[in-house]
Amino acid sequence: MASAANCVVYFSSNTNYLTVSELKNHSLPATFVSRPPNNYTLGKRSHYSVRLLSSTTGINPRAAAPSATAVENDGSFPDTDMVPTPKVIIDQDSDPDATVVEITFGDRLGALLDTMNALKSLGLNVTKANVYLDSSGKHNKFCITKASTGRKVEEPELLEAIRLTIINNLLEFHPESSSQLAMGATFGAEPPKETVDVDIATRIRVHDDGPDRSLLYVETADHPGLLVELVKTITDINVAVESGEFDTEGLLAKAKFHVSYKDKALIKPLQQVLANSLRYYLRRPTTEEASF
Repeated sequence: MASAANCVVYFSSNTNYLTVSELKNHSLPATFVSRPPNNYTLGKRSHYSVRLLSSTTGINPRAAAPSATAVENDGSFPDTDMVPTPKVIIDQDSDPDATVVEITFGDRLGALLDTMNALKSLGLNVTKANVYLDSSGKHNKFCITKASTGRKVEEPELLEAIRLTIINNLLEFHPESSSQLAMGATFGAEPPKETVDVDIATRIRVHDDGPDRSLLYVETADHPGLLVELVKTITDINVAVESGEFDTEGLLAKAKFHVSYKDKALIKPLQQVLANSLRYYLRRPTTEEASF
């Protein structure tokens, strides 16, 4: 069997910085959804101070060719086949006790045993798994809990590590997915043939979802660390993130968050502030700090 993926998020002793580096069998010591390392609890307002360093972000630089014994692949597919759009869904809403992950890549995925082993190396348990078919292909769906607590994953950094680990395995065992994923430009065998204009791709909507919370939708160009960046931007204006879903769909990322302010739905002015903050963050030009 091919070895498990090497992508793990590593946290330095300085809690203001988050880096993604290539490590093996490293159990994350980090702590989702709205909280800084020591006193950050799900659903409570708090200032979240994690900063992503894009210059130090990486997975495996290039995905290796899959082993002949790999079980991630469900067959051979000639280059003439149309490559489907890979989809990775991380769902925090549908199960109160576990994080639900769903992976789709047409009908090309196998049993995903290597992916499950890679997730276990993050200190996670895969509690149940099932496969179903529909017109879009084969859907591999499984529930994940933290091995240390037996509870669902709530830390945004660990959720992002789950996402990157799954994508890294897709790139490794299905190199043809590289041209269909935004991260294929850096980590895959072949960059995407098209690029996404962030200004055009970014869409943000906020509306009430009952008296106690609002529903935030974000769609934008994907890149490593995006889930953590979104949560940080939201909580920086004292808006609490209660739960949500984060979808990677080809070159795009689509997020749905249940948010609140002081345990109430966001009023219209705060909805506008939240949308403007996210729009500014996602569309702003990026410049390496070292250039200053």
